[in-house]
Amino acid sequence: MRKIAVVDDFLTPAHCDTIRAAAAELGFAVDFYPDRLLPAGHEGDYEILFGRCSHETLKSAKNLKWYCCSFAGVDDLLRDELYPNPNVVLTNSSGAYGITISEHVIMVLLMMMRRMPEFEELVRQQQWQREMPMRSIRGCSVTMLGTGDIGTNIARRVKGMGAKTVRGVRRTQKPADPAFDEIYTFEHLDELLPSAEVLIMAMPSTPDTIGILSRERIALLPKDALVINVGRGTAVDQDALIEALEEERIAGAALDVMVPEPPEKDHPLWHTKNLLLTPHTSGNMSLGLTCDLIVEEFCADLRSYAAGLPLKHLVDRSRGY
Repeated sequence: MRKIAVVDDFLTPAHCDTIRAAAAELGFAVDFYPDRLLPAGHEGDYEILFGRCSHETLKSAKNLKWYCCSFAGVDDLLRDELYPNPNVVLTNSSGAYGITISEHVIMVLLMMMRRMPEFEELVRQQQWQREMPMRSIRGCSVTMLGTGDIGTNIARRVKGMGAKTVRGVRRTQKPADPAFDEIYTFEHLDELLPSAEVLIMAMPSTPDTIGILSRERIALLPKDALVINVGRGTAVDQDALIEALEEERIAGAALDVMVPEPPEKDHPLWHTKNLLLTPHTSGNMSLGLTCDLIVEEFCADLRSYAAGLPLKHLVDRSRGY
């Protein structure tokens, strides 16, 4: 019988039952490895791997045809030499993270706009200052770097909260979700930054996106700009961002991704002025709904795989997403 190995630790008994039932219906047997370790010498038993596998496991799975990663970001899984042959299909779970990451973005955006870090510090010092100027999502202009599932979920939420304009910036000029008022390519980014009140970054790590928010581009941002990055830390010149925050050349930033993760104990990120730092928690699997969606997506693609149909979450390894 054709076999699937589920190599992850986030699954509940209900998730396992769902996968087992879908697999049985399609003629597959499933083994679960919640410790994320396949028995040595048995990697070749499996046609499909689902979850989080080490590079060593992937290379050793000599009969592997499809690897479904339970994460959205797959920048460390793109090299052909990681697989027993270059024809192995790679999919990700990108469609499962839009809700949780967009809610995180709304949270940190409102925290910055409504001065929550400053109010928290005042209350800690038992001070009762009530009057501080605040800002609203309503009427603001949002520039969204990345218009995939995560960027689209963010765009829908800020638009629903009254953002005046939501501008999407992407690699190509193809149509996007109606939540975006305007779509631009990366070539137009320098023209957009001087009017970017809120700049949100939700991009995979590709040659096009590494270093995209450079020192020169940070200098183009207006003084009231707020920057949020939930994509990859490699997209931002961190030193330049820290300097801009310390010198109050931009109003604030929220980073859920950075380089390295976590920062060293003496790294200036820990103490940078007007910076909200979170430990890569915007996605993760801490929200039950995210886990449910990952399993649903895998089972849907498993049905397509068994029928010889295209997989919805197929990754083009040459492009990185």
